[in-house]
Amino acid sequence: MTSDAEPTASNPPPIDDQAFFDATADAKSRYSRFNLAIVGGTGVGKSSLVNAVFGRDLAKVGKGLPVTRGVHYYNDDILGIWDLEGFEIGTAEQPADILRRHLETIAGRPPIEQISVVWYCVLSQLPRLTERDIAMIRELDARGLPVVLVLTKVDWVRNPVTGRRSAPDDVQEFADWLEDPRDEDGQRIEIPIRRVILTSASGKHGKGKGHGLGDLVTETLALSPENEKDAFRIAQRLNLPWKRDMARRVIGAATTAAVGAAAVPVPVADAAILAPIQLGMMGRIAVIFDLEMKTMLSAGGLAQLGVQLAGKSLATSFLKIIPGAGSVINAGVAGALTAATGEGWMRLCEQVHTGKIDLANVGGALGDFVPGLLDVVKKLAEQKLAKK
Repeated sequence: MTSDAEPTASNPPPIDDQAFFDATADAKSRYSRFNLAIVGGTGVGKSSLVNAVFGRDLAKVGKGLPVTRGVHYYNDDILGIWDLEGFEIGTAEQPADILRRHLETIAGRPPIEQISVVWYCVLSQLPRLTERDIAMIRELDARGLPVVLVLTKVDWVRNPVTGRRSAPDDVQEFADWLEDPRDEDGQRIEIPIRRVILTSASGKHGKGKGHGLGDLVTETLALSPENEKDAFRIAQRLNLPWKRDMARRVIGAATTAAVGAAAVPVPVADAAILAPIQLGMMGRIAVIFDLEMKTMLSAGGLAQLGVQLAGKSLATSFLKIIPGAGSVINAGVAGALTAATGEGWMRLCEQVHTGKIDLANVGGALGDFVPGLLDVVKKLAEQKLAKK
């Protein structure tokens, strides 16, 4: 129920949570979409690989679009995956010709669906690439597509002394051959792959974490177009520092905006002017951690959180410990409140992203991440040190 009384510190004005959803939509649009093409036959482990890196089942990335026989496109806002099925042995048409036709079909799709990087997946137990594989990799390269050759289902051997894992000898020999491929006469074979990555999507017997996935993620990012790198950082789930770096840039921008909003000190009762800035910051951070916040918080819940994060009660407590500060929020306090709020929200999003907090329990966990007095004091101290 909305009160008609004048806003005061104890009776704050209503918070419009639209800033949160506007920022979410803007961030998704700005980050665009990263599109991965994954090539490989049945049983090579494509679905397991996608699930390990992106936390999505291949068929559940989004809507599956059967573009043509042997080609499916799965996508959501940030991630698109082109699944190019393996080619049957004994078909009349050459696999490279089939692939060329598929790539022409993809080239006719909208710009937001164009392939950024290719994972060409091959079972690690094979002795070497076939002529068909080489022809298809050359076709991909001819289209200007960077190819990462992914050896899948590596049965890693763990050293009992050092704890380090290494590939079996036959797999390592295959990988070494790929680095410098030669035919039986010792003549070099031109196979235009950018990198060879040995992987397993899970540990032995399908349990535990996989291996080699960090290298795969790092190389994929390096090969991605500049305007799609952030989309890949968001879509992947293995490198949290990338997401934290992105979130802290958002927090920094919001902190600067809050400082500007309070350049002329405002009464504590009017601290709600910070809410749109903070809610916008929260919306952008939620996108970075690949969270659909509409399923996490009701609009009313967001508004209630916005009131908390606007910092009125916190600012009141803070001002009480500063002699002569009066009852206004100045630029320094506004910036510190926003920075502390952003850090708390980032921690919450990360906990949800990693599964440590269940979506259904987000509302009950909010209180643990709303910044406290000491958090604001710490941010103020950091601001003073940064100015020296």
